[in-house]
Amino acid sequence: MYFGELPVAEAEGAILAHSRRLDGRALKKGRVLDADDLAALKAAGIERIVCARLEENDIPEDKAADLLAGACRGTQVRVGPAFTGRANLFAEADGIVLYYPERLDGFNLVDETITLGLVQPYQAVTQGQMIGTLKIIPFAVPESPVQIAEALASQGTPLLRVAPFQPRDTIMIQSRLPGTKESVLDSTLRVTTDRLGALGSTLISEARCNHDHASLTDALRRAVAADPKLVLVSGASAVVDRRDVIPSAIESIGGTILHFGMPVDPGNLMLIGRIGKIPVIGMPGCARSPKLNGFDWALQRFCAGLEIESRDIMRMGAGGLLKDVPHRPLPRASAKRTDKVPASRKPAASRPEIAAILLAAGQSSRMGPTNKLLSTLDGKPLVRWVAEAILASTAGRLIVVTGHEADKVSAALSDLDAEFVHNPQYALGMSTSVRVGFAALPEGTDAALVCLGDMPTITAQMLDALIAAYDPTEGRAIVVPVHGGKRGNPILWDHRFFEEMQELEGDKGARGLLAEFAHLVAEVDAPDNAVHLDIDTPEMLADAGGTLEKAE
Repeated sequence: MYFGELPVAEAEGAILAHSRRLDGRALKKGRVLDADDLAALKAAGIERIVCARLEENDIPEDKAADLLAGACRGTQVRVGPAFTGRANLFAEADGIVLYYPERLDGFNLVDETITLGLVQPYQAVTQGQMIGTLKIIPFAVPESPVQIAEALASQGTPLLRVAPFQPRDTIMIQSRLPGTKESVLDSTLRVTTDRLGALGSTLISEARCNHDHASLTDALRRAVAADPKLVLVSGASAVVDRRDVIPSAIESIGGTILHFGMPVDPGNLMLIGRIGKIPVIGMPGCARSPKLNGFDWALQRFCAGLEIESRDIMRMGAGGLLKDVPHRPLPRASAKRTDKVPASRKPAASRPEIAAILLAAGQSSRMGPTNKLLSTLDGKPLVRWVAEAILASTAGRLIVVTGHEADKVSAALSDLDAEFVHNPQYALGMSTSVRVGFAALPEGTDAALVCLGDMPTITAQMLDALIAAYDPTEGRAIVVPVHGGKRGNPILWDHRFFEEMQELEGDKGARGLLAEFAHLVAEVDAPDNAVHLDIDTPEMLADAGGTLEKAE
């Protein structure tokens, strides 16, 4: 690949190396320069620019990223579309991330131009969470290192996979000593029930007994007879030796102690055994608290259907000092609380919370007496085409702004998972609906897609491409689809613009933000004209391949 300065007159088809702000427009780095771009540069008095030009056997950054991320992708892993040489990998299920660090090292050692960063192995993740990012460093990479890295990533089994959590019917035994408060046991029961629920498992029963050999042996025997998938034992006194009360009770009914202790603090005094095919965990005292501890690491693996050997426990020391780690709630429990966490205070590893605002309040005067959003294309209201595309995408929430004929619009979408907010000032223009939609976003929303209700050819794939391109840490805080060199809709806005969007006046306010923050705008190529096709007249609907009908 050639990289360096070129005369502007010779730069058509080259890749711009550094963003340039011109009068009224911005050329982003990575842009393939066309004749219009060169004319704008020349008009600005720029005679030479730094750019890159691909040579034979070079693979463009996005193509290489797509290829290698696909080679790394194993079961329950999804690859987002590449953008600026980056392809992100996402979990397709709640579960445990699995890969061998030495394989990852081998992949990254192929060439400095190819990089792959993953979350920690055995980390618990939620469906949709980003678990890795593959980045091609330059604008293109030679074919040879790509082929080597691809072979390493796919050799045997793909490099990265997620083991999904599997429902585990669990029985819990709690022992007591004289003076043990029932309120402590009640609290431990609640915490454990929540822990299991966050991993998709159920505590089907609980028993309490005295903390002595005979009582625990009898309780274990009755628990095993119920044939659960897992037995948890919370002792009134922590296990301090393999010959202590809990391990001796396990062995007295034919069980085996697989491992005692772990290099994780809190959680050192955890015991793992087995009675027949049923795993038994002697819980450390810290497991009475919901805070992250070594017991969580073992429980997560069991709930993901993974076998745990003694050596697996003994290798948990790397990162095993958890006392000073800020509390990180369990995956599903964390997902339930996102509305309460401001976007600015979320952990960096959290997946972004993306909402979609569907503007469905307009009067559609150009369509005549029929409300265009309720008119049907192939038997389905136009607004429903857009709503269903949003719900099929990775956006996590749909907010519908109603106005004109609000009851009818709501009825057309009543069976969908959507929230409805009404704009009483809809007759004053689209900006009023935008303000209402952004005001309805819950705290903790990272970004919002603004979608028009009269664009029935927008697809979930197009919306996902916009979401995948969103990365404010890399300067992509506004994402716009482009087709034929022309920007269209929907547009994705980072949370930093939410206040400005609630202050828009007229229907051109958002254009001012796009111009003012041009350096934060990322353009995503749209495969077709759908991003421009908003249906305003019966003739336009006919051109789209449908027929106009009045909805019932």
